[in-house]
Amino acid sequence: MSTSTDEEKRAAAEAAAELVPDGARVGLGTGSTAALLLPALARRRLRIRCVATSAATERAAAALGLDVEPFASLDALDVAIDGADQVDPDGWLIKGAGAAHTREKIVAAAAARFVVIVSSDKVVERLRPPVPLELLAFGLPATLRALATARVRGVPPSPDGGVIADYLGPIDDPGALSRRLADTPGVIEHGLFPPTLVTDVIIARGTRVEMREVGDAGRSGA
Repeated sequence: MSTSTDEEKRAAAEAAAELVPDGARVGLGTGSTAALLLPALARRRLRIRCVATSAATERAAAALGLDVEPFASLDALDVAIDGADQVDPDGWLIKGAGAAHTREKIVAAAAARFVVIVSSDKVVERLRPPVPLELLAFGLPATLRALATARVRGVPPSPDGGVIADYLGPIDDPGALSRRLADTPGVIEHGLFPPTLVTDVIIARGTRVEMREVGDAGRSGA
């Protein structure tokens, strides 16, 4: 990662941290950009309750003094903040390079506001493969056959025991592909996130940070 990209990720993360109100219930994402959000939040010394989408995020947040609890004591969140692998002009995302996309999607859907933070290199004109997948181990060969163009990564299972794979076929229509993947038996979750889940995208371009509104804040959750 170049220094300029690192600086953009930090700028986007710090801008997102300023959006979190005191007393909020906050979903914390996974990945290099989301990791930069944690110290920015900790510096604000807010009274917030956090839910982490991965063990790595939970450990890092707790080490900074953030109050992290299991996602069993809350049924809704005020805001979730996470990075993305790709963002297209319509607000479709690809997430899951870190294999946490199932939990990330659950947290995003539970939040009244889902803020995506990215450096400029993550903004694309058109989504391209791979699309991360979480698959059931049961009947895995049959699931891969049904998907036709998917490959198991050969990494440890997800925190919830799913097999991590990638769809490698074309993404001509993200909506149609999302439905096809969701309808394939054996697919627990996929890494295509629709614009209906996203309220804002914060993009850092050099020293400039821009916020792109995608959906309506307050769409769900609290």
